[in-house]
Amino acid sequence: MEWKDGKCRCRWANPRNERYIRYHDEEWGSPVHDDKKLFEMLILESFQAGLSWECILNKREAFFKAFDGFDLEKVCAYDEGKERILKENAGIVRNLGKIRAAVVNARIFRKIQEEYGSFDGYLWRWTDGRVICENGLTSSELSDRISEDLRKRGMKFVGTTIIYAYLQAVGIIWGHEDGCFLQP
Repeated sequence: MEWKDGKCRCRWANPRNERYIRYHDEEWGSPVHDDKKLFEMLILESFQAGLSWECILNKREAFFKAFDGFDLEKVCAYDEGKERILKENAGIVRNLGKIRAAVVNARIFRKIQEEYGSFDGYLWRWTDGRVICENGLTSSELSDRISEDLRKRGMKFVGTTIIYAYLQAVGIIWGHEDGCFLQP
């Protein structure tokens, strides 16, 4: 579909949501190597489980504030009191299971950093640093393997579909649809 600006985009990008258009055009699928950004996207993608990405994207600023700018050390230090405060925050998804998972996942994220030198080093090793080009899928052998490994380490809300979406978001999987102006 051609848009007002004459560009063709992936069908999932809502043409009525400027935030979504910017995310599609400027962020989604671009390779990410910064651990802070990788952590942010992991938290956001895990909150997406059962919801639309557009819902999470529209709440992104509230998530940023609620989770202390996605500061890993601060999130690792959250206790039950902070989790209850987050549960009352109407700006985010108020699912206590997902909130608790975010804290547990932060602590495991930090352990992975310690083991591999960075989460980036852990994540990109699965493809030897290469970007995989594919589209039209919601999971793959790669997302299956990473999901399984993260779950074995104790992470929650990291099923293969969530991990596949995460890999697309951080540019390990280049998934822009045929005809999208961002297709190589």
